[in-house]
Amino acid sequence: MKIVTIIGARPQFIKAASLSREISNFNEVEEIIVHTGQHFDSNMSDVFFNEMQIPKPKYNLEIHSLGHGAMTGRMLEKIEAILIIEKPDWLLVYGDTNSTLAGALAAKKIQIKVAHVEAGLRSFNMDMPEEVNRILTDRISDLLFCPTDEAINNLKTRRV
Repeated sequence: MKIVTIIGARPQFIKAASLSREISNFNEVEEIIVHTGQHFDSNMSDVFFNEMQIPKPKYNLEIHSLGHGAMTGRMLEKIEAILIIEKPDWLLVYGDTNSTLAGALAAKKIQIKVAHVEAGLRSFNMDMPEEVNRILTDRISDLLFCPTDEAINNLKTRRV
């Protein structure tokens, strides 16, 4: 089985450190890490990879410092190209960033299953771009990993 993991921001690096370590324990599972570059300087990126022993990304898209639409669109395009090359069984995304939404959309449009870590979390503030990313990613994901009972309830009741 092959999993492509999309990460791009500090909170995702921290979560990926634990999960990638677990994935590496399974010989029959190959993980390909894609770093979108959303958080890009050494204090926001490299230090996490080094200190938390996160496997080096196979791909670094270096997409940052753009508006939400431009950033998400460029990520979507580049992630789709990678998915076509890698042909994974699953795409794994974390949280609520532009990287999360772009990865989920790219995978879903070419019939790759999506797993979302931190599914169901809600701020109930649709003025926040992250809230839009959360809702859309949850809606199109095939596997939802919820961190709390409240998150599970949000998904059961389809609360935005």
